[in-house]
Amino acid sequence: MDPAAPSRPGVAWGALGVVWVLWGSTFLANRFIITDVPPLFTGGARFLVGGTLLALVVLAVAGRRAFRMTWRQFGTVALSGLLLPAWGNGLVTIGQKQVASGIAALLIAAVPLYIIVMRAISGDRPRMATVAGVAVGVAGLAVLLGAGQTGSGGTEGNAWWGPWLILLAGLGWATGTFATTRMPVPPNPFALAATQMLVGGVILSTASVVSGERPDLAAVSPTAWWAWGYMAVVVSLAAFSAYAYALSVLPVSTVATYAYVNPVIAVLLGVFVAGERFSGPQLVGGAIVLVAVVVVIAAERPAGAAPGRRGELAPSGS
Repeated sequence: MDPAAPSRPGVAWGALGVVWVLWGSTFLANRFIITDVPPLFTGGARFLVGGTLLALVVLAVAGRRAFRMTWRQFGTVALSGLLLPAWGNGLVTIGQKQVASGIAALLIAAVPLYIIVMRAISGDRPRMATVAGVAVGVAGLAVLLGAGQTGSGGTEGNAWWGPWLILLAGLGWATGTFATTRMPVPPNPFALAATQMLVGGVILSTASVVSGERPDLAAVSPTAWWAWGYMAVVVSLAAFSAYAYALSVLPVSTVATYAYVNPVIAVLLGVFVAGERFSGPQLVGGAIVLVAVVVVIAAERPAGAAPGRRGELAPSGS
């Protein structure tokens, strides 16, 4: 957790494996939690607990100096806290009331495609292979959305707006990721992740109160409690810190591989644990999106890319 410590690629690869597994499982965990707990309250409590725990670990290991940052750096952290855990994860949690966990993961997998579009708008001309990958991804999303909610839905149904809300969540995550590659950030990636989660937790908790959510904790099932604890402690503490470390050591194109590993894990867990069902067109659309993400990430991988978190293609997490 000390940015001055030597980088260990082997440890970074292990951290990336943690991200693959833990973030792939978050969609199923969310499904179990929001059955009994309002979605905004769910996210707010999760990120406040996870952010606090990670901050305490960082303080114990690296001391208060880890959280030293300029006002501009704090502005970046606050903006990313709004766009990543609050907007991105918050809307995903709401959307999963109407969308199966596997479909939600496949829709979120398109985040790297959004980032390419943002780069093009900002004047960064992408390669032709990248443009082709984005075009394939758009076609896959069209198939996925056009298939409708013919398979399993979310915890409360399968309203038409569910997938669109998930896409809006992905836009928030892509915008936050893109912004942090262009703005000053604190030198300690773990302090960055902890502060992001705390900012996101405060925003989601405030939104929960304003929207009138009334959680009945006495009615929460043991399954939901276990899933909630898993998300708040294991995922928030381990996955966010593992992601931050992997992104600080490995090339961003390597870290971005979890954009197409996570959905596969999420779909398998949804099928075998939650009994979710998917129609043929939904699976075809999802497969096309994953192929597009693979093409884009491969096209964007520069030869001999140097490690560093200041990349352009960091995908989403949950």
